[in-house]
This record gives sequence, structure tokens and C-alpha cells, in this order.
Amino acid sequence: MSVRVRFAPSPTGFLHIGGLRTALYNYLFARHHGGQFILRIEDTDQERTVPGAVENIIEMLSWAGLEFDEGPHVGGPYGPYVQSQRLELYRQQAQVLLERGAAYYAFDTPEELERMRARQRAAGVAPKYDRFSMRNSFTLPEDEVRRLLAEGAPAVVRLAVPLDRTVSFTDIIRGAITVSARDLDDQVLLKSDGFPTYHLANVVDDHFMRITHVIRGEEWIPSTPKHVLLYEAFGWEMPQFAHLPLLLNPDRSKLSKRHGDVAVEDFRRQGYFPEALVNFVALLGWNPTADRELFSLPELVASFELERVNRAAAIVDRAKLDWMNAQYLRMLPLERLARELQPWLREAGYPEYPLEYLQRVIALLRERVTRLPEILTFGDYMFAPPRHYDWEYLRKYWRPELPEWLRQLLGELESVEPFTAEIIGQRVRSFIEARGATLRAIVHPLRLILTGKSVGAGMFETMEVLGKSECLRRLHSFLEEQLPVLQAQLE
Repeated sequence: MSVRVRFAPSPTGFLHIGGLRTALYNYLFARHHGGQFILRIEDTDQERTVPGAVENIIEMLSWAGLEFDEGPHVGGPYGPYVQSQRLELYRQQAQVLLERGAAYYAFDTPEELERMRARQRAAGVAPKYDRFSMRNSFTLPEDEVRRLLAEGAPAVVRLAVPLDRTVSFTDIIRGAITVSARDLDDQVLLKSDGFPTYHLANVVDDHFMRITHVIRGEEWIPSTPKHVLLYEAFGWEMPQFAHLPLLLNPDRSKLSKRHGDVAVEDFRRQGYFPEALVNFVALLGWNPTADRELFSLPELVASFELERVNRAAAIVDRAKLDWMNAQYLRMLPLERLARELQPWLREAGYPEYPLEYLQRVIALLRERVTRLPEILTFGDYMFAPPRHYDWEYLRKYWRPELPEWLRQLLGELESVEPFTAEIIGQRVRSFIEARGATLRAIVHPLRLILTGKSVGAGMFETMEVLGKSECLRRLHSFLEEQLPVLQAQLE
């Protein structure tokens, strides 16, 4: 049978970076084996469903380059792909389990269940459903069960876990796993409102959608024995399981919003490239080779092997992501980068700039930033004259003859043609050497006047990109408006 995998998020919030990794590993596995990649929305917990979450999940995965073969937005032969639209199927399958004695009705109220748990805690016993003391098909006469059901009494369907056996399965990443059935709870499968729990819906959907491999986070390992029991009760062939390692913060705490941004939306908003984020996430628990870290999506597909995924938790190191994003910033085509910079410029209130100019700015500055929108802060002077000046920087290079030099240099630059970094550099060097000074005596003040800052790209390269008229205008404006103020302070 062809490989079929699914990414099955619950729409209880925006797509988490851990969810992106789960989706990515499913995608890589499917594409590596020429199989199908399916999106299923598990929205049976209606109270926690967040409006817009489904659309966000689909949008973020598409932004990351992960396209589905089947799903609620593309259709497919095994739909619907939203669990709340498949309720009748779950009820039918719950009835099959009831008829086979693999499940039973329970009529306990929330108050009765809480008293049961309180008794177990007082006795030092781990709380789980006690089928022999509560109100259910085991303790009530058959006619009483029929009467309660006929009257519409609130009832759930629970899994009848066998008490005298072990449950085993093989995990592709972790190997053989065996647990005692006595450690398993009689899990609720169908709630009193007719909605299934995760366990029933998950198994039923995986079977009817012909899923061959279940690739999900390790938090689902304790649930898997229950799923094994369900597959056995139905008489269905089980998929193969692979449980991915946890994602942790650098301090080894659980990855969460409290420690910083974890939603894919946050990373996109901060200017990370999808290629960089996917590359970074792919290596959280797996690496195809020890001698490189930058991989395209097709390269990841070609190399992916579930057997090589680590069991140990993976550390989410933002410094590593920043480094990786910076590498992509240096590699991606300038035309694409210029187009992607335009919305950031509009958001910052700058006017429209020609793409050609933006490409030159990006080429000038991309070695000095890690994310594309940082160009607007690091190199804001490329889009507007400086409004503030680092006066302390200029004080270090101040000398009484500097104002006259600057006026003379303004006239010198007016005759520079073509206005290229090479020619500008030659003329400025000749100008300052003729006055018996070093280049730094004029270049540092010139940087402050044109950019307002003490650091930046090469000064002459910066001037070439700014253009002759803009450089002359800024020099003239500084000499007329700012220099008198500075001289009054220094002299």
C-alpha cells in the first residue's frame, strides 16, 4: 500500500512551531516515499475551538511550502476531513465496540466521578475510572441500562480495557514498547453529547482514511496502547507509529509562550524566511549529515528517514535560527528580497521606492543584519535623512578645521562623475591627503552627516547607493542647520 500520513491539528490556537515540525516530518516522509500527505482537522473539542484557527493553520503551512494532497481545503476521496462533520461515523463505530463487549455505557455524574477520584487520592491510588464501583453496564442490571438509555439519561461510552494482559507496539523511533493493561484507564470514547473523544475519532479516521504511518509528538505515547486495543477490538490493521521527541527551551524547560514566541505566525511577522524556519525546524531532532546545516526542502525530502530521528528532546535555539536566517538572507535573490521588503516599508510609513533601488540597498546591508526588516532600522538612513546624530561619535573626530574641510569637500563631490564608490574614494583620499590628514579624519564625520550613525556598510559604497544628489543635499543641510549648533557647543 502506498504511504499515507496525516497532520491532524486541533483548531484550539495558531500553529505552534512544534506543530510545524510534526507537519514537516509527515510531509518529508510522504514525499520521500512518493506517498500522500493529508490534513485532518480534529475539532471534536468544540468548547476550545478558536475562530480563524483552521485558516491560520492552512495559511502558515502553505507559507512554509507544505502543500497537502487531501484536506478540507483541497478535498479528496476520504472526506470530510473535519471531524465535527463525521459524527455519525463515530457513533456507528462506538456501537460496534459496544456490541463486541469492547466498550460499555457509564452513567456517572460529574459529582460522582469527583467523589471517586477523592476516595482514590485518599487511599494513595492513582485516579482512574473504577468500573466495579460506579454506575455502568458492569454494575447495573441490563434492564436498568436499557431504561436509562431509553429515557435519554446522560451516558458516555467507555473503553473496556482487559485487565489480565499487556499491550505492545513497535515505535519506529523508540523500538518496542510494552505496558500492563492494568495501568490503562477505561477511557471515554463517546461523550454524552454524542461527540467522540480524541481516542475514538483518531483511530476511526486513521482507519477509514487509510493512514499507514502515524507520526506525532511523544506526548501521545501513553495514549497509544489504548489505540492498539481499539484497533484489535475493531479487527483492523494498525498503522506504524513514530513518536517525535519533545521541543525544549535552551534551559531545558518545556517550550511555551511564556519563554518567547512559539507560533509560526510570530516568526513570519518578525521577518524570518519560510526556507530558514523549515530548515531550522527540520533539524530539531534529525540531521541527514554531520557536515552541513543548510538544506533546501527537496534536499530534506531526499534525505529524510524516520529511523534516524533522535529519541532525546531537541533544543530550540533562537541564536541558531538567527544564524540560519542570515545565511538565507545572503543567498536569496535580490529581486525577491526587494519585493518582500516593500510591505515592511509601507508599514513603517516610508514612500514607495523602485525595486532596483531596494535591491541595491539590500545588497549593501544584508551582510550586517539577520532578518530582512532589520534593514529598516539598521539602515533607516537609506530611506530618509537622519533625524538624530550620534554627537559623541563626532566629538572624537572633531578638529577646528573640519567645518571648512566639509564645505570644500561639498564642492569637490559636486564634480565627481560617475558617482561610484571607486571614484568617490579616490577623490576623498586625494582631498584629505592634500591637507596632511588621514582618511579617517574625514570619513567618520562624513558617515555621521550622511547616516546619523557610527556604524554601517562601506562609506563610499553607501554614498554610491544613496546617489549624488541625495549625498550633496544632506551635506548641505548639515552644514547649514546642524553644524552651527555643534560648533557652539564645542568652541
